[in-house]
Amino acid sequence: MNTIMIVEDDPKIAQLLQSHIEKYGDEGVIIEDFSHVLDQFQEIQPQVVLMDVNLPSYDGYYWCRQIRTVSTCPIIFISARNGEMDQVMALENGADDYITKPFPFEVVMAKIRSQIRRVYGDYAMKERTIEQFGLALYPERMELKLKNKLIVLTRKEALLMEALLIKSPRIVSREAILSKLWDDDHYVDDNTLSVNITRLRKKLTDIGIDDAVETVRGVGYRLNITWREEG
Repeated sequence: MNTIMIVEDDPKIAQLLQSHIEKYGDEGVIIEDFSHVLDQFQEIQPQVVLMDVNLPSYDGYYWCRQIRTVSTCPIIFISARNGEMDQVMALENGADDYITKPFPFEVVMAKIRSQIRRVYGDYAMKERTIEQFGLALYPERMELKLKNKLIVLTRKEALLMEALLIKSPRIVSREAILSKLWDDDHYVDDNTLSVNITRLRKKLTDIGIDDAVETVRGVGYRLNITWREEG
């Protein structure tokens, strides 16, 4: 069973979408609090998001960008706005598809199934996993797992973790990290990199890993194995 998150402020349309989704054997979760869409996304962990453009508080473009900081989950826009620029905006903000209202619900379901096949099913590329002593990073999902604990990373945190995991226990130079995380490292100061390191350390603590990311002064950073695979 797949979970489809419905971010639509018209209750009638939301309920009809939910009904069709459940008719196909999946779960449709309707969002009612439009001020905390990202928090609900992280709690629900859906396979696909249906997103309207016109929403209370912040528009769908905003929430699409927020979701993209933590996930590559397929996002399909559903909107009465049918201008070319609206569709371009959606795609440039991270959407995977765009459907204009009014729409046949069968088309929506076909688009959902297509995204599920592309990302999770028959057409999906083999997912990369980078693992060290039981700590597994899933770069495409931006998730880090140790035993039964899992955390969601931002894109930069995932790139940083990937660099450290691959080279552990060797040192990753500051220059190599800057090059991996930013297209142009000339305008990135030390404080920006330090903030990302601090955030990653905090997330590692959340899954029970302490003192793993070591600062090697004047050189870069190193990931030390401070956790146990078993036990």
